Amino acid sequence: MIKMRRKANLPNKPCAACGRPFTWRKKWTRDWKAVRYCSDHCCSAKAGEKMPGVTR
Repeated sequence: MIKMRRKANLPNKPCAACGRPFTWRKKWTRDWKAVRYCSDHCCSAKAGEKMPGVTR
């Protein structure tokens, strides 16, 4: 079981498609290391392709 964390202390990582940081969610508990995208939209975008209108 994972220890309780305060919301301010949740881990972050950058999205592989848009580069924006996203925060850990409970549904990603088992596979946080494998999560690469912040949303389904980013997941469906081609890897390495810059998304129009998105700045880092």
